Amino acid sequence: MTTISSEMIRDLREKTGAGMLDCKKALAESNGDFDNAVSVLRQKGLATAAKKAGRSASEGSIGSYIHMGKIGTMVEINCETDFVARTDAFKELVKDVAMQVAAANPSYLSIEDVPQNVLEQEKEIYRAQITDKPLKVIEKILEGKLEKFYTENCLLEQVFIKDTEQKKRIKDLIAENVARLGENIIIRRFVRFQLGETVKE
Repeated sequence: MTTISSEMIRDLREKTGAGMLDCKKALAESNGDFDNAVSVLRQKGLATAAKKAGRSASEGSIGSYIHMGKIGTMVEINCETDFVARTDAFKELVKDVAMQVAAANPSYLSIEDVPQNVLEQEKEIYRAQITDKPLKVIEKILEGKLEKFYTENCLLEQVFIKDTEQKKRIKDLIAENVARLGENIIIRRFVRFQLGETVKE
């Protein structure tokens, strides 16, 4: 059996923000495999987030980020109590999401927010590109292309700009913070401005 050192636990805690005991359990469950332990903690975080998802979240914070005076963003992230909203961890989350919006320029918050007509238009474009394939193959390719569309355009599906190696998505980041802070957390809305862009009527 692999010996779990305090240094391994500390490294995992720094990486994930999970509690010491949870990190120790995850490392033991993964036989000391660091990457596998990260995955175990993420899965537990998602389970915790699912349990708390129905709880009311009306507190929180509005955060902003300005990049070089050229791009500006504002995000509203809600939690359950003002106590959590004032923690450094929550403030860091708000800042990280505001930076994500600036860097990755999402069009929608979630997959559910993508209008049906936009999806149909995307599918038409993809189908026109792959007409020479069998129907089953076309459907499989469509799934892959739509997944890519979601990861590029939906904030919750985007890969977190600070953790591209692990391919952590923003929804994973939220789930980790739900587990870490013990409250339901919701990204309510966001807005992004870019200098010189055309304003939509």
